[in-house]
Amino acid sequence: MSRRSGGGCCRHGRVRGELIDSFDGFVFLVPEYNHSFPGALKNALDYVYREWNDKAAGIISYGGWAAGVRAAEALRLVLAELQVATVRARPTISTHPSFSTGAYVPQEGIDTAVHGMLDQVTAWSGALRGVREARTQKAMAA
Repeated sequence: MSRRSGGGCCRHGRVRGELIDSFDGFVFLVPEYNHSFPGALKNALDYVYREWNDKAAGIISYGGWAAGVRAAEALRLVLAELQVATVRARPTISTHPSFSTGAYVPQEGIDTAVHGMLDQVTAWSGALRGVREARTQKAMAA
């Protein structure tokens, strides 16, 4: 994996890097695709490195009967290498019962699960802001 920062030499890459850098935390809504997450997401994650470091993330997965849990686990591994702390709460959506009527019908308890995950992402994002600020101060002093 590349350790470059700033999104490379292209203008759109720099803009993407600056956008990622501007956030304290993230929520990924990820489908399961071939027992993992989509390649386009992997490419987007790999495009920058430093900008992801010391931030928090929550993952909401969806898919068939397994509700995207394999995609979420694969994504957690990649995020760990980017030094992103994933929170424990991880809402899942099984598409079979949710779309059995032809229209989306939320599963019971999904709103509570999502709110719990968002609370964790907010708390961890605030805590990790101090880690990023200390890293920046250390780099400026060197």
